[in-house]
Amino acid sequence: MKRIDWNRLDPAARSAVLQRPVQAVSETVRTGVQAIFEAVAARGDDALRAYTAQFDGVELAALEVDADEFARAERLVPAEVQAAIREAAARIEAFHRAGMASSYQLDTAPGLTCQRVQRPIQRVGLYVPAGSAPLPSTALMLCVPARLAGCPEIILCTPPRADGSADPAVLLAARQAPGVRVFKLGGAQAIAAMALGTASVPRCDKLFGPGNAWVDEAKRQAAQRLGGPAIDMPAGPSEVLVIADSGANPAFVAADLLSQAEHGPDSQVLLLTDSEALLQAVAEHVEAQLERLPRAEIARRALASSRLVLVEDIKQAVEISNAYAPEHLILAVRQPHAWLPQVTRAGSVFLGDWTPEALGDYCSGSNHVLPTGGAARAWSGLSVASFQTAITVQEASRDGLRVAGPCAAVLAHAEGLQAHARAIELRLEQPA
Repeated sequence: MKRIDWNRLDPAARSAVLQRPVQAVSETVRTGVQAIFEAVAARGDDALRAYTAQFDGVELAALEVDADEFARAERLVPAEVQAAIREAAARIEAFHRAGMASSYQLDTAPGLTCQRVQRPIQRVGLYVPAGSAPLPSTALMLCVPARLAGCPEIILCTPPRADGSADPAVLLAARQAPGVRVFKLGGAQAIAAMALGTASVPRCDKLFGPGNAWVDEAKRQAAQRLGGPAIDMPAGPSEVLVIADSGANPAFVAADLLSQAEHGPDSQVLLLTDSEALLQAVAEHVEAQLERLPRAEIARRALASSRLVLVEDIKQAVEISNAYAPEHLILAVRQPHAWLPQVTRAGSVFLGDWTPEALGDYCSGSNHVLPTGGAARAWSGLSVASFQTAITVQEASRDGLRVAGPCAAVLAHAEGLQAHARAIELRLEQPA
């Protein structure tokens, strides 16, 4: 990891420090995704099978997971993992249920009532990546709020394993949403299938889930198509930014950095600290801990574009973090609650030495599907509301129209929309 003194950098160099490894979509990815969409639109399931053979090395007769494969998953997954899935699901449900939006109604004038009512999105498409490791935790983060939202149809795609099966733990996590349909599809072709629909895969109204640059670009292209689905957020390679003071435990900080670096070579980890001694100690612990990691090579590639940054003080660190807008922010400082009000841009925040980011990845209860690439400037992590739409309703009595109608008519005339005004005035002219 490169060590940097922030206050010795000019503005251009500071901007370079905060540059993501995958800041722009390459033309190869863009055109490649476009070709996948065109193929799936033209050849449907045949294209999906061809891409699965090409990218996953698997020939699939059936794309959808059947009842026998779900039953086999229950036999294959160890009891302790099944128990952990249930425990994590319970915390995720408790947290997300507490934050569910409520319908409400208000009389805005005598005889005039307005409502806002919640409705589930009818068919949602969930993507659970596998890459170099299956992610049952992501299935939980997607399926639990979708179920709480009441979505009638839940479609989930996840890449097949080498033997043509879906990961058993992912299947058990997906079953936290009873009735979920799972398809063994990965990458941009899975997104195209859910966006366009095929003979096997239903066309979805909104797409959810993280992925690599190809998946992220596929979601963008899906949303831009005429009549295409909505998407949850830009969600590409994972990232963490740690702000640590001199009292932080360097072994903890190093472990937090590595826990993100092992996600993939395009992940990014940053440390901001006002302590040169801590910076040096963290660098040493990173190297020592790397030696014991099975995924050390992946982590090393991610660390090549990561930074250890010396800052003047914690205030400056928070300002830098807000400019970067990290997916995950760890405040490994002595008074984390005092600094939290200053944090304006982050997907999820982890307070203090005893709250590793990995806890949020699995079972703290909050959602780990979060905005990346700086999207936390305007996007939020998933919640039940992500799987719902809100419909406003209004009703006026004759008296209510007499109270509010003149106001609307004046504004309509001011905008030069005479038909709008006349729709109100005709009613006001009717005899009682």
